[in-house]
Amino acid sequence: MDLRAASRAVELIRGLAGATHRPGVLGEVGGFGGFFALDTARYRRPILVAATDGVGTKLRIAQGLDRHDTVGIDLVAMCANDVLVHGAEPLFFLDYLAVGRLVPERVASIVAGIAAGCRMAGCALIGGETAEMPGFYGPEEYDLAGFVVGVVEREALVDGGRIRPGDAVVGLASAGLHSNGYSLARKALLEAACYRLDDRVPALGCTLGEELLRPTRIYVRTVLPLLGRYDVRGMAHITGGGLPENIVRILPPGTRVLLRRGSWSEPPVFGLIREAGRVAEEEMRRVFNLGVGFVLVVPAAQAPDLVAELRGQGEGAWVIGEVVAGEPAVEFA
Repeated sequence: MDLRAASRAVELIRGLAGATHRPGVLGEVGGFGGFFALDTARYRRPILVAATDGVGTKLRIAQGLDRHDTVGIDLVAMCANDVLVHGAEPLFFLDYLAVGRLVPERVASIVAGIAAGCRMAGCALIGGETAEMPGFYGPEEYDLAGFVVGVVEREALVDGGRIRPGDAVVGLASAGLHSNGYSLARKALLEAACYRLDDRVPALGCTLGEELLRPTRIYVRTVLPLLGRYDVRGMAHITGGGLPENIVRILPPGTRVLLRRGSWSEPPVFGLIREAGRVAEEEMRRVFNLGVGFVLVVPAAQAPDLVAELRGQGEGAWVIGEVVAGEPAVEFA
């Protein structure tokens, strides 16, 4: 490892991490571990909820465009949204960055995105690791992984166990692809349709690269305030596997979900992929979020008020389906 470059990178990162400070953080970035003191006076029966994830082959887009300031937001989103599913408030985050060649300014750009994501999620960046691995990654290549820990009171834990037939399924809008399905998207758009990342695509209103780098939405600040005022019985973060495979993970025995196709707005990028790659609808549903990035299951009587409140905040929100009796599965009407 280039030790001088590593030291320079740490100095650039230190200030970025400091900007994510929140109550509970002890010490500074740069030690062997990060420290966080849980406020035991605030919680009566706290449960810690942890999640880890990466960004996947979306990194190929960032590397192809030599733009690295947004994939860190994706990294935080993939982790923070997962703990949010259980009603947990994200507390702190750590990252792992492996590079072929350590370029301090590139590392700082990546971590700037992570810090921005942490501020959006309300959690602190308290540590991480940067590893230079020449011979394993190419000089311009890197990979990212993230780790988040959140907290929720035991009685407020959301696990889907109270979902019942008759409940409504409310969907929150995604920003586009988020961080899933990029191998298929690249095959359809860059190989089959021969688009270039700098091509401006009228249907998208921007270049293809700009669309594909659009960051994953972080739903923490939108959803957490709702949990005490609505009877949220289950939530799902719509990632790899799409709506069918993610919603089914929270369904108790005796329940299944019927989704009404066309009840939500689908961003144009999905139609572009469907047409360019001649992708079957079943595969589109299995791979992509199709415009719904997060799902809440509530009693049907509460759904109209919930959707109205979300729309009043500028959110895209719809009642996209309902829970019916049957074995756990997701069907499309």
